Amino acid sequence: MSSPEPSAIDDILAEHAGLQSQLSDPSLHDDPAAARRVGKRFSELAPIMATYTKLQAAQDDLQAARELAADDPAFAAEIPELEKTAADLDATLTDLLSPRDPHDGDDVVLEIKSGAGGEESALFASDLARMYLKYCERHGWKAQTLGLTESDLGGYKDVTISIKSRGDGPDGVWARLKFEGGVHRVQRVPVTESQGRIHTSAAGVLIYPEPDEVEQVQIDDSDLRIDVYRSSGKGGQGVNTTDSAVRITHLPTGIVVTCQNERSQLQNKARAMQVLAARLQAAAEEAANSEASEGRAAQVRTVDRSERIRTYNFPENRITDHRIGYKASNLDAVLAGDMDALLDALRAADRQARLEAE
Repeated sequence: MSSPEPSAIDDILAEHAGLQSQLSDPSLHDDPAAARRVGKRFSELAPIMATYTKLQAAQDDLQAARELAADDPAFAAEIPELEKTAADLDATLTDLLSPRDPHDGDDVVLEIKSGAGGEESALFASDLARMYLKYCERHGWKAQTLGLTESDLGGYKDVTISIKSRGDGPDGVWARLKFEGGVHRVQRVPVTESQGRIHTSAAGVLIYPEPDEVEQVQIDDSDLRIDVYRSSGKGGQGVNTTDSAVRITHLPTGIVVTCQNERSQLQNKARAMQVLAARLQAAAEEAANSEASEGRAAQVRTVDRSERIRTYNFPENRITDHRIGYKASNLDAVLAGDMDALLDALRAADRQARLEAE
């Protein structure tokens, strides 16, 4: 791996100094949104600055050891280890400076829809929702269910969840969950099956980034159909007696967004419009980058059993990700939120593909 270009690190050093100056200016904090934006970028640069500082120190130590090696064999003995340390840090810095997904630090909106398989598919969709919610708990993320339609047996016909991280680091929720979009297939004996036969059904996952500030997306009011209805809670809990839940349909694209968990119809509409803008922005970026993003995980087109990214095999307690050939016999743990090994494998495969493309 080649060393980072001097201009690249020089640009980072200059930007870091500028951000540091802005953060020390009290007037910045008069604008909370600007302060958060500057603070987030400053945090994103922290790993690069830390690695650069360590690399500079390692290179200085290596140069000193080489100069003193002729007079003292002890310094000569240190040279191989110092060379390895400097090379490792150089490789890490090069990786940190390589192009990143601009949305990696963003929060996300996650949608899960039942598909082929009827009630069993809806029950599986609810299993997936719980898996993601448990993963959020492990990472200290804030998850909020914006909309939910239940099936007769308590499964989820569809559910929309907002997931937000609690920090401003370079890797947010999108960096971890962006490869979850696609068709998820389940193989198990459904609760509705009296003969003990294994059935196959599927649920679809759609995930898109929700940045702090969604770029200006032009939404014409005449393109919207807005319906209001009563929020529904499971088992009679949390049932709203007023028509405060909001469903917005974007007629040109057919995108439907619901929100029912805010306190008023006005708040639900505002939140739904934010989600709609984020989804339209994501769709526009996907279309613009379609040629360059051939290697990205495909999002849901049709929730069909044959078009799957991952299979959850209950009888064998096995999970298989078909995109990277990942297999593990810990399905029960994954469904309990222990997803890091799987997500790390997906991220490593993506990183390798990026390096090969470069």
